[in-house]
Amino acid sequence: MDTELAALEANQTWQLTDLPPGKVPIDCKYDYKIKYNSDGSAERLKARLVARGFTQLVGVDYQETFSPVAKLVTVRCLLATASVKGWHLQQFDVNNAFLHEDIYMNKPPGYTKGSPPHVCKLLNSLYGLKQASRQWYSKFSNFFCCKFLSIQG
Repeated sequence: MDTELAALEANQTWQLTDLPPGKVPIDCKYDYKIKYNSDGSAERLKARLVARGFTQLVGVDYQETFSPVAKLVTVRCLLATASVKGWHLQQFDVNNAFLHEDIYMNKPPGYTKGSPPHVCKLLNSLYGLKQASRQWYSKFSNFFCCKFLSIQG
């Protein structure tokens, strides 16, 4: 949990602030996983902070959530075509997608910074938010268009 909180702080995922009047903070929780070695032994324990987005309300906490989704068969066809044609492929990971709406979250369990009435104003998206996939797609398409345009120009 300490590693996850340190990473979220380093990426400036939130800022501590007072809760504005009329706003209701969403809760969060940790999702725990065990990563295994190939021999079945435990390699490490992992904790991911997840927003409890099911408490968000349309028009209050978020406006839009739609994002296009690729079918697995489409991805496979693209990879097969790239392989046959010898295209260079590149992978990237979206660590944080920026939010365009004000979302407030209660401080994570075990997070001791700030005074008790403070909440976290999210600056970047967290897993579990209703608009997380939309924010990921927005960052992805911006990256892809910039790369494509730089190749063409």
